Amino acid sequence: MAAVQGLVCALPAAAEPGGWLEPPKKLPSVSRADRTQNLDFLFGALKLAPDDTTAKAIEERIWALWVVSRSDTTNLLMIRVRQAVEQQDSDLAIKLLDAIIKIKPDYIEAWNRRATLYYTKKDYGHSLADIREVLKREPRHFGALAGLGLIMQDIGDDKQALEIYRRALAVYPRLQRIPDVVKTLQEKVEGRDI
Repeated sequence: MAAVQGLVCALPAAAEPGGWLEPPKKLPSVSRADRTQNLDFLFGALKLAPDDTTAKAIEERIWALWVVSRSDTTNLLMIRVRQAVEQQDSDLAIKLLDAIIKIKPDYIEAWNRRATLYYTKKDYGHSLADIREVLKREPRHFGALAGLGLIMQDIGDDKQALEIYRRALAVYPRLQRIPDVVKTLQEKVEGRDI
């Protein structure tokens, strides 16, 4: 249980109602400016987004920065990962992601995708280990936080799930479906206000 509390992103149907997050199919292009400064600016804007449409546009720009690997080999392997996932060959996708992580361990999206695949196989131990790696490199990764919350719900730790979902909302207040999940879990864990 201690490993579970230590510390994602296809959207399997079984993952509803919170849902795993994945990058949009079509990402906006981003400049090669200082990646960290760009992310900091985008996360600041994400917190202040006045509506869902604006928040979604900012989210897509963040995903665009996360998926950029700056490695032709990694990009090619990620295309093959996507193809393996589409062909429902998760074992091959995991092997390809293992290779990516070996050659480019700082590439967050490889860890995140592998965490998602492990989750779909109900291999929570490996999924949690990969989520831990994602959050170690990018603590604001709302996809990994939402995935971690789902795992906590699946194993019956609603209190921990609620805390994690709240962390995700602190990063991204307009995160789809999560406010409703938080409301439900809050009533379940903390009870209703009188």
